[in-house]
Amino acid sequence: MRTSPVGYPRSPGTDGRHRRRTEAHQISNGSHQKAGRASLQARLRRVAGAARISIEDPGHGIDRALGRARRLLGPGGENTAAGESSPEPERQLHEHLAVSWPCPEIAQFEALWSEMIASMDRRGLQVGREAYDGWDDGDRRLARVVWCATRHLRPRAIVETGVARGLTSRVMLEALERNGEGHLWSIDLPALDRSTRSEIGAAIPPSLHGRWTYVSGTSRRRLPKLLAELGAIELFVHDSSHTTRNVSFELEQAWQSLQRGVIVADDVHLNAAFTAFTRRHADASSILAQAEDARATFAIILKGL
Repeated sequence: MRTSPVGYPRSPGTDGRHRRRTEAHQISNGSHQKAGRASLQARLRRVAGAARISIEDPGHGIDRALGRARRLLGPGGENTAAGESSPEPERQLHEHLAVSWPCPEIAQFEALWSEMIASMDRRGLQVGREAYDGWDDGDRRLARVVWCATRHLRPRAIVETGVARGLTSRVMLEALERNGEGHLWSIDLPALDRSTRSEIGAAIPPSLHGRWTYVSGTSRRRLPKLLAELGAIELFVHDSSHTTRNVSFELEQAWQSLQRGVIVADDVHLNAAFTAFTRRHADASSILAQAEDARATFAIILKGL
């Protein structure tokens, strides 16, 4: 019988157990190292993206960095900036639109949403919070709101900022297709990482591309010119950089071009831009809504409704 280094007899199963523990430890270390490398790569890509934004738009880059620092240092996820959410935001929206509630369009939306998620899953694309290289995919409740707004307003022109995999974009495009009219313009700063960039608009099938125009760049550079060319819009969706400066800029730009319609702004709980906007525009009606998972707040702003 083999002996241990100190001379005591070693039990027959000791070597096997030791090897298994060692192998398990090595596997665990390998998994942690792989996860650590992936996390580091994601952080490096975000740093590179921030550097690019700072070069293209220094003011926006600085504001973005300050906003991220405030979120890291301050209390996250609280509604202190935006206010209290409505218990029935979708019903309130339909009252403003003067259409019945419960809305008969919601059944079509639910079928579409389920098909979209299943399609993404079949392609190996996980959908949800931080699933898009650390960024969130579109929220189900917000998507349901823009579906109903698109179906009932029947807009000829919709503008959105921020695309990611295009779940919200797909919902609006499907609604426009059912309406038989209208076009969506999407302003988006594409990711630097090739793999992430390849997933932009992944949820949008080629059959809907005829109603869609993708505009590459920051909203500060692209939005004013686009709105000037369009003249008027009926629906605007903000889901790009959620800094105070950028949210304020986009809301003001959209409000000037909105004749009679709706603005939907995601993640308004992150700063006071939405609250400041409503104070500047007493004629704006607004509804605050919690995301489906209650981890974020979005705003519905109405003009002439």
